[in-house]
Amino acid sequence: MADPVPTPQGAERAGEPVRFEVSGGDPDSAERDLAAVHGADRWSVRRIDDDFSYRYTAVGDSDVSIRRSQLRGAVRGSVPVGADYVVTWITSGTAHLDSGRVRMELRRDVPVLLPPEDDFVFTAEDHDQRLVHFGREYVHRVAFEHLEVDATPLRFDPTRAPEPDTAERWQGALVALSRALRAEGPDSDAWHEAKRSAATAFLDTFPPQADDLPAVLGLPRNARLRAAVEYIHAHAAEPVTVQELSEVAGLSVRSVQESFRRVFDVSPLTYLREVRLDRVRGELLELDPQAGIVGDVARRWGFAHLGRFSAAYAARFGEYPKQTLRR
Repeated sequence: MADPVPTPQGAERAGEPVRFEVSGGDPDSAERDLAAVHGADRWSVRRIDDDFSYRYTAVGDSDVSIRRSQLRGAVRGSVPVGADYVVTWITSGTAHLDSGRVRMELRRDVPVLLPPEDDFVFTAEDHDQRLVHFGREYVHRVAFEHLEVDATPLRFDPTRAPEPDTAERWQGALVALSRALRAEGPDSDAWHEAKRSAATAFLDTFPPQADDLPAVLGLPRNARLRAAVEYIHAHAAEPVTVQELSEVAGLSVRSVQESFRRVFDVSPLTYLREVRLDRVRGELLELDPQAGIVGDVARRWGFAHLGRFSAAYAARFGEYPKQTLRR
């Protein structure tokens, strides 16, 4: 082990150097080290044959870091939601991930975005994995300048495959990033320019969707309500309670309810339901009518009772979900 295992990903201050390595030759050490690297409680690692080894390296800073995970053996572990957006691909072996909502097999040399809003289970055998970590706050700053989006929540679709032209730009940005790191280091002007270009390439390769928040939330008197609304948009697929919203906004439960009534004329949970209905509609409009299953999409966005979901959908959009799917 070259350096001690770092604090969980994203805990560094913005721009703080990241450089560490963990490695070894026994499964027990791998379980401990890899779980710590990923901010998890425990990972399961086992031998496939006598030739077992592992190595995980990271270099860069807390805005952008380049990482590599190699393991001769088999691994399975949970990865909690972290403070980074992570793009990954494998160059050998096999690897799969499953968040419940997103299931994918990593393919050689094909970059994918790890689910940014969901915990997931990662399994792999004899794999060589490359990763690029982007601090969320850094990406949001670059998005504000590059995409001219305001400070609204960004949503990424981890199932979206990169277009050929953006994939080529992504590869070029990675080459420049690695070159700047090797030649001049993470304190250099070349590194700062290269990491900004890499973040821009990330946004082009995995374009985010920005939620259009009501303009009234821009008023200073609605700043705390805006925090609650942004939380709903960022966590719409998860169970959300009014108590959570009160903690995020720094308001009492009653004040949260009154604020939603005053500005939107609905309760907080009704607002959440409307956001979820909008997300369902967005997915249905993109799905192949032959392959899309309305119930699966509805359940992903928190609708357990499909009959009530269908009625609420029709009341909001003037058509039933299957009609939207056939468009």
